[in-house]
Amino acid sequence: MSEEQRLNYAKISPEGLGAMRVVEHYLNAGSGLSPVLLELVRLRASLVNGCEFCIGLHRRELTKHNEPESRVGAVAGWRESDAFTATERAALAWTEAVTNVQDGHVPEEAFAAVREHFPDKELVDLTLAIASINAWNRMAIAFRAKWRGAAVRAAAGGADVDEVPVNRSLSEDGERAVVGDDGGKVSVDEG
Repeated sequence: MSEEQRLNYAKISPEGLGAMRVVEHYLNAGSGLSPVLLELVRLRASLVNGCEFCIGLHRRELTKHNEPESRVGAVAGWRESDAFTATERAALAWTEAVTNVQDGHVPEEAFAAVREHFPDKELVDLTLAIASINAWNRMAIAFRAKWRGAAVRAAAGGADVDEVPVNRSLSEDGERAVVGDDGGKVSVDEG
C-alpha cells in the first residue's frame, strides 16, 4: 500500500522553506566545503534517518557530480569501503555522531577525530550541513514526500534509474519539484 503525501509543506509554508533554502545556498555557495563532500554527508544522514525522498535526491546529486555508482552505493557501508578519503571518512563519522544524538551527546572521540581533518570554520559549516539535512529529512518523513525514482526502479525490476524528484502534490496546477542550488531540496518553480 502506497502512502500519500500528508501535506504539501513547500506550498503551505514557502517562507519557512525559503529560510531553509537560504542556509542551503550558503552551504553550497559560501561555505567552501566541496559539493561532493556535502552530498556524501547529505546522503549518509538521509540513509541513517531512512528518508526515501532525500536518499533518492542525494544519490542523484552525487551522480550529477560524476561520482561513480561504486562510491555512491558505498556510502551505506562506508566503514567497510576503501572508496573514501580520510577527510570524507571523518565527515561521514561526524555525520553519524551528530545525526544519532537520541542516546546522548556527540562523543568526545568523534569530535577529536573530525578536528584532525577540518579547521574550526569548516567544522562549523559541516555541522550546519548535517543539521540542515536532518531538518529536511524530518520534513520529508513527517509529511511523506515521495521520490518518483523509487517507483520507477521498482517497475524496472529494481534497476537504478536516473530520475528527477517529483512530489505529486507539487505537480498540480502546473508546479513541479525542482533541484536547484539549495542542495537539491524541494522548491516550487512555476513553469
